[in-house]
Amino acid sequence: MRDRPGLVAPDAGQREWIERHRAGERAVPRGEEVLRQGAPGSRLFTVLEGVLMRSRLLEDGRRQVVNIMFPGDLVGLQAAFDGEMGHGVTALTDTRLCLFPRDRFMELVTDQPRFAYDVIWLSAREEDALEQHLVALGQRPARERVAYLALWLVERGLQTGLVAPDSAVATLHVPITQGQIADMLGLSLVHTNRTLQALRKAGQVDWNGTRIAIPQLETVRAMVGFDPRGLPKRPYI
Repeated sequence: MRDRPGLVAPDAGQREWIERHRAGERAVPRGEEVLRQGAPGSRLFTVLEGVLMRSRLLEDGRRQVVNIMFPGDLVGLQAAFDGEMGHGVTALTDTRLCLFPRDRFMELVTDQPRFAYDVIWLSAREEDALEQHLVALGQRPARERVAYLALWLVERGLQTGLVAPDSAVATLHVPITQGQIADMLGLSLVHTNRTLQALRKAGQVDWNGTRIAIPQLETVRAMVGFDPRGLPKRPYI
C-alpha cells in the first residue's frame, strides 16, 4: 500500500496502532457481498487489493450503483455510527480487506486524532465525488457521461497502482457490465451500448465487459473537462 502513487501512508506510530487493533484480513472472491443493505455492520474494512461496487437497492427492485471503491478506501463507515447500512457492497474482482472491529471505532478516534481527521477527509472526498457524478448525470450528454465515468475509474486506477502509469494505452482491468454502466449513469441499456460503440469507433474509450482502455488520456480529459490534479493523494487506515 505504501508504494501506491496516489496514497499517503500512515507514519510508523500509526502503523503500530493498526497492527495492534486490526482484526485480521479477509479474502473476498469476485461477486461476493461484503456488506448487505439494511444489515448492521460489525466491521470496518480498508481495501488492500481489488475493486468493489457500492450500490443501493430501490423499492421497485432496481439497483442504483453509487460508487466504485479502490485500494485504500474505507468500507462500512456508515454502520460505524450505529446505523444500518443504507447500501450494499459487492466485490467486482477478487478482493483482500483489512478488518477493524466496529466497537473500537471511538477508540480509534480518541487515540489517534490524525486518523479521525483522515476519516473526515475521506468522507468529504466521497461527498465531492458524488457531487461530481451528479453533475455528470444532470448536465452532460450520454457520450460525455460514459467518457467521464471511464476516465474517473482509470484515474483512480492510476492512483492506486491498478493501471500502469507509463503504458501507451491506460488500461484498467475490472469487470463492469453494460447494465451496471447504465445503472451508474441513468441511461437505458440500448443507449449505453450505442454510446460505447461510438466512443470505441472514435478511438476515445474502449470499454468492454472486462476492462477499460483509453488510448489518449489527455484527449479524453479535455473532452470532459477533467483535471487529474483535482485528485489529491488519499490517506488510508
